Amino acid sequence: MESQDSRGPDERRRLLLSLGMLCYPFLTAAGVAQHASGAGLVAGYLLLVAVSACYLAIVTASMRSRWRTYWWLLAGMTALAVLVAPLAHENALILTAMIVPAAVARVDGRAAPALVVLGAAACVGVPMLVPGWSTGPGWYFAVAVVFTALLVHTFSRTATANQQLREARAEVARLASEAERNRIARDLHDLLGHSLTAITVKTTLARRLAAGAPAAALAEMESVERLSRQALADVRAAVSGYRDVTLAGELARGRELLRAAGVAADLPTAYDGVPPERQELFGWVVREGLTNVVRHARAERCTVELTASCVEVRDDGVGGPAGAGSGLDGLRARVAAAGGVLTAGPTRPRGWSLRVEAPA
Repeated sequence: MESQDSRGPDERRRLLLSLGMLCYPFLTAAGVAQHASGAGLVAGYLLLVAVSACYLAIVTASMRSRWRTYWWLLAGMTALAVLVAPLAHENALILTAMIVPAAVARVDGRAAPALVVLGAAACVGVPMLVPGWSTGPGWYFAVAVVFTALLVHTFSRTATANQQLREARAEVARLASEAERNRIARDLHDLLGHSLTAITVKTTLARRLAAGAPAAALAEMESVERLSRQALADVRAAVSGYRDVTLAGELARGRELLRAAGVAADLPTAYDGVPPERQELFGWVVREGLTNVVRHARAERCTVELTASCVEVRDDGVGGPAGAGSGLDGLRARVAAAGGVLTAGPTRPRGWSLRVEAPA
């Protein structure tokens, strides 16, 4: 529906231009009235009606991209113009201003200027060669051919540019929609990966505590409930596009997550030195880094270091190859979009480091 609406103005302008071109058969009709009478007069008028109908059919075929039909109709209109010439004399040459632009609109390269020159030359030269024809209007008809061809060419270029613009807009809309789907998928992965990991760790801890320390187990299960509710809220926020990841929130959640997993946490308590525009990005880094520590590292200690331009999550776990997981890929894309640099890999003598440097 939108595509049809956007094409509407071009089609209306083309129709108005086509109706304006019908003035040329009327000018030819004046020549028929001057040089023919009786049956010839009627025949001349009928031929001009056929020329007009043929031209409107050409316009319709162009709108529907039926180019084979277009060329057959143009050939038929040319034949009709030749038939009306003995009845209208030199006035029939003004029909060239309809035929030549119609042909020029569908040819490329040097053929278009050649057709215009040929049509203008015919308007000037043919009356000189045919006895009894006046040569006076020839130059005016030649100018009409050139002017109309330029008008049609300009309109065709404008219509083509408009079509390309519509296609570009449609492509931009498609890419924006695809980017939004990717964003939601990435955010859901990050949000649920972090929350579900915490829930799993706390559930395991609660199961271990259930027999010997029921009160502690109950406290852990209450924490699981809170995490579940928070995960649901995060998912809703991500889908609606209003999720709010903060550095302070991720440090607080990370400290609780590491405690539940039995990992000693060395996390900063102050983050005032991080500029506000970088805090969300650093929050995502802390979330992804701590989630991976709990999932994969089997670490005893985890450290988060913050500066105004850098955040690093480091552990003393088993380490591993600097492969690309779904969460790390999503974080890498997020960092690249912000103009930062992400490095991740094993450290010596053991452990893993995730480091992001923000743009200067």
